[in-house]
Amino acid sequence: LTRAGHPAKLSNRGRRALVTKNPMVTLTELQSSSVEMGKPSRRTTISAALHESGLYGRVARRKLLFSKRHMTPGTIPTVKHGGGSIMLWGCFSAAGTGRLVRIEGKMKGAKYREILDENLLQSTQELRLGLRFTFQQDDDPKHTAKTMQEWLRDKFLNVLEWPNQSLDLNPIEHLWRDLKIAVQRCSPSNLTEIERICREKWEKLPKYRCAKLVASYPRRLCNHRL
Repeated sequence: LTRAGHPAKLSNRGRRALVTKNPMVTLTELQSSSVEMGKPSRRTTISAALHESGLYGRVARRKLLFSKRHMTPGTIPTVKHGGGSIMLWGCFSAAGTGRLVRIEGKMKGAKYREILDENLLQSTQELRLGLRFTFQQDDDPKHTAKTMQEWLRDKFLNVLEWPNQSLDLNPIEHLWRDLKIAVQRCSPSNLTEIERICREKWEKLPKYRCAKLVASYPRRLCNHRL
């Protein structure tokens, strides 16, 4: 007697071969395997066979991976006190704070590139981050300018994509606030004292504070993108 309906397009053996594949395999790879087995099958046929076996495709959710090799720079507008104010550039990672640089005059694109050229990689070396670190900066026009992007490519830096208009997400803003509070408590009387105290307090910012800021960043960034 003949069975009702169309015959199965995949044999039981072929079906078993599909469902015992690596669970991370793609539909395209399964189709290629069917050709190698001498039983070429359409993607729809393979998909139907997998569904009958209770298997369904999934797209892996993209994860943001951070470690102590995540380097975050930033520019503090001013550190003010009775003796005046100064502008600073600094960077940090989960391993601690990097270099702190006083900015003379206006912070323009050329000045920003010069600071990075003289301090960024040097900071990663001092913090022992190695060469495979992720560089994060906000979307300030100086950072997104064509000349800046060319500089980053020339240095082969892995740069984190940054959401537009998201300065509040920059984790270094929390360290700038800590630094300002520490300076105010010391009551400096002139610019020289402000700079000296800034450097002293910057170096003493706790490593656990830096590590916590880096660890919390992926969650805050994901929440911002939702």
